[in-house]
Amino acid sequence: MMPGMPGTNLTRDEAATRATLVTADSYTVELDLTHGEKTFASTTTLRFSATPGSSTFADLVDATNLSITLNGRTLDPAVAYADSRIELTDLAATNELVVSADLPYSHTGEGLHRFVDPADDRVYLYTQFEVPDARRVFTTFEQPDLKSVFTFVVTAPAHWEAVHEAMRLVVDAGTARSARLPGISVAGKTGTAQNPHGNDHALFVCYAPADAPTIALAIVAENSGHGGSVGAPIAAHVLRRVLLGDSLATAPLPRPPLPADTLEAAGD
Repeated sequence: MMPGMPGTNLTRDEAATRATLVTADSYTVELDLTHGEKTFASTTTLRFSATPGSSTFADLVDATNLSITLNGRTLDPAVAYADSRIELTDLAATNELVVSADLPYSHTGEGLHRFVDPADDRVYLYTQFEVPDARRVFTTFEQPDLKSVFTFVVTAPAHWEAVHEAMRLVVDAGTARSARLPGISVAGKTGTAQNPHGNDHALFVCYAPADAPTIALAIVAENSGHGGSVGAPIAAHVLRRVLLGDSLATAPLPRPPLPADTLEAAGD
């Protein structure tokens, strides 16, 4: 067990020290969601650089059936894993950590949240991976300044619908057709938030390219109407600028309706 470990909370000093020792080069996260109602299987391959001979730790919460391999060397979970941390010692300049474990689904919005909707009796999963909850789903250096690139591989029950494909269809043939780009597939979802005090708020989220995203957007246009007619065109302007190099002024943006109280004031 690592000496002086304070539990699941990362301190500022610990984060600062770890940031001087390691650089997270890449993550490959494999999630198997076919294990039942209580747990899912998580396998993380974390490649990172480090100061040779140094020691640090990786984060993982509530793991069972744990297997840990560091640079081809098997670590004993009973020794290396405590207080939601995996002790990593005698690091090389380049390292590979492979951790497999069973992790519990959450029912409180943290980690990988699982619930059954009583309206249709179907299973839904949700996560934001907000700090510090990503460590409830995969092994990680859980601090925002240790950024990296991620590859996710998900095994899901065959009858589950892929939200990814549904979001692509929203842009290709649905309510967000105005967010389409030439030669680049965009996945998105429109929304409208009802506003009892005036015009509704327009919502739109998207990412592109759909198969290998490099940009994600969330558009909130207050008192503007519908996500498809207002939010999606705004996103299209930003996407064209970032992905195609176009000017933001290639086409006029929609003019949202003025709130009712503004119209009344203008008429006075």
